Amino acid sequence: MQNSNEANKPENKIFTIPNVLSFLRILLIPVIIWLYLVKDNSVWAGYMLILSGLTDVLDGFIARRFNMGSNIGKVLDPVADKLTQAAMLICLSIRYPLMIIPFVLLVARDIYMGISGLLVIQRKGVVMGAEWHGKAATFLLYTTMIVLVFFPGISSTVSMILIAACTVMITITFILYIVRNTRALK
Repeated sequence: MQNSNEANKPENKIFTIPNVLSFLRILLIPVIIWLYLVKDNSVWAGYMLILSGLTDVLDGFIARRFNMGSNIGKVLDPVADKLTQAAMLICLSIRYPLMIIPFVLLVARDIYMGISGLLVIQRKGVVMGAEWHGKAATFLLYTTMIVLVFFPGISSTVSMILIAACTVMITITFILYIVRNTRALK
């Protein structure tokens, strides 16, 4: 059992505004799926996806600005991100079958990052965070998802260009993370 001093440290808090926002993002996932697949309402699914993205930005800002970062938030935030991305990529792959390629790449990258990240922590005691290229890939992915959700009648050429750009960027980040984590393990 933790003593009261340990429990009161900011990094050990569970109920913080950023954590509530991350949990809200997880709760939005079934709503987005329902709106997109069951109700066939791309516009509202898009609004919910934008709301999810805004809460992601807001929770990170609040955590840093007001020193509300927590250990659970370090897990909850990326889990909310990955679940949202996976859900949207699967939904979009129904209308845009090539979206399965970025989905498979993301899954492979994230499995690699999880395993290699744990090895780095175990061997070096260092937590490796996201890098600029990972954030750029995520921004491009969300932009593509939002465009494809809001404009279901977009030309196949434009959708293929967007999907190809995501695929290339995710591949680049995957390679760069492999290089970084391999160096960290040496």
